[in-house]
Amino acid sequence: MRVLAAMSGGVDSAVAAARAVAAGHEVVGVHLALSAKPGTLRTGARGCCTVEDSRDARRAADLLGIPFYVWDFAERFTEEVIDTFVGEYAAGRTPNPCLTCNEKIKFEALLDKAIALGFDAVCTGHYARLELVDGVPELRRSRDADKDQSYVLASLTAEQLRHSMFPLGDSLKSEVREEAGRRDLAVAEKPDSHDICFIPDGDTRSFLEDRLGRSPGKLVDAESGAVLGEHAGVHGFTVGQRKGLGIDAPAPDGRPRYVLSLEPVSGTVAVGSAEHLAVTEVDARRPIWPGRPLDGPTECVVQVRAHGGLADAVAEADDDGIRVQLRQPLRGVAPGQAIVLYRPEERGDLVLGSGLISATR
Repeated sequence: MRVLAAMSGGVDSAVAAARAVAAGHEVVGVHLALSAKPGTLRTGARGCCTVEDSRDARRAADLLGIPFYVWDFAERFTEEVIDTFVGEYAAGRTPNPCLTCNEKIKFEALLDKAIALGFDAVCTGHYARLELVDGVPELRRSRDADKDQSYVLASLTAEQLRHSMFPLGDSLKSEVREEAGRRDLAVAEKPDSHDICFIPDGDTRSFLEDRLGRSPGKLVDAESGAVLGEHAGVHGFTVGQRKGLGIDAPAPDGRPRYVLSLEPVSGTVAVGSAEHLAVTEVDARRPIWPGRPLDGPTECVVQVRAHGGLADAVAEADDDGIRVQLRQPLRGVAPGQAIVLYRPEERGDLVLGSGLISATR
């Protein structure tokens, strides 16, 4: 097959490309320039898409003996990922930009261009297992539970998955680093990037305030309606947040307060005790099914965050989306987050589908 290897400049994508070469595929490497003003140097383990990352990707491609290109996707990344991220927070929702990037950039913009150029598949360093069974894609959790990325890949359509390769799905991260060392890849010990790549300092509130400005509103007690303080904008909060609320007076019962809900129109941020965060029902819109849609009520395990937030559940789909009844309450479930449905199986949890959370009860 002709395979386009997306090479971020990290160890995972470099080893994934190496495995594609070793499997006998005709591989071409490509680095996506996602920032109009990339930083000259990487700051520790934060951020990505720097000049250094591009150079690391090129060095890996040269060592593997494959052609290498840099494609400028900065404008589309800004529109599809950054602007969407800002808009979702302004609307009082909590988006996952990595999920949006996978969906809109790596497996829509990149894959569309790859197919147009005659490639059969896009290869990435994601940790997830993928196989075709009678032509139907089956996406499963990776062998390395700590690195599993099936959650942020669950928004991919069946057609996108048919043209995807995840060579690292059956490997542990330690094994990937060891292999990189054996292959003399310079990125073998390079730190992983983390947090949000376009907010390398990790200060999401300041990033949003720079773009949305200040929209003062009230912090209110969800039970009594008492005004507890003011804030600079609902975009500075997310459901389940405890720190940085700006409330000076302790609660009457002495227990900490958490953000329970956001109302962007009125600018109201409602806070309350932890038990009021418990959610037992979730509605999700825009369902995506890698295989077949649900056929009636289905026992499953759901995940509402990239790392954690799991519960047994019963899910059912209709024309309006997905309704999920949780068997164990979850906290900090916010509109805008993705909910991914898994079927636990002996060969690894199978992704049944996903949706974007629209309401909770």
